[in-house]
Amino acid sequence: MGIVGRVSRLSRLLDLRLKDFFAEHGLERWEFDVLATLRRSGPPYELTAGALNRAAMITSGAITNRIDRMAKRGLVERVPDEEDRRSVRVRLTERGWKTIEELVGPHTENEALLLAALGPDERDRLAAMLRDLLESLGDTSLE
Repeated sequence: MGIVGRVSRLSRLLDLRLKDFFAEHGLERWEFDVLATLRRSGPPYELTAGALNRAAMITSGAITNRIDRMAKRGLVERVPDEEDRRSVRVRLTERGWKTIEELVGPHTENEALLLAALGPDERDRLAAMLRDLLESLGDTSLE
């Protein structure tokens, strides 16, 4: 019970700190996640809505809503899928690319501050243990 309770409390604290960090930069946490997922996909920095949906592990309606909101802000655009005319791809716009590129460094620094109480070896061990636990519970979205 102690472990699950602490992990739950830690999750809430990290969520709050990350929410505040992204708000300072004019983003929601989920917007950063979408931008970062598209960035990681490599050139041309686009994925199908389904691939984004799987990466975010949310409903298809929720990802559609998120894409709509981000497109209105000029962060992403929808482009026809050349391989499947029934499908649409979501691509980073120039503004989206600039936003994610400017935020990756500060976000990484913020995460380091959040984990500053742990030394490098402790962080590596904790990451490995959490990965093992997530895998044992069926989470295969390990990044």
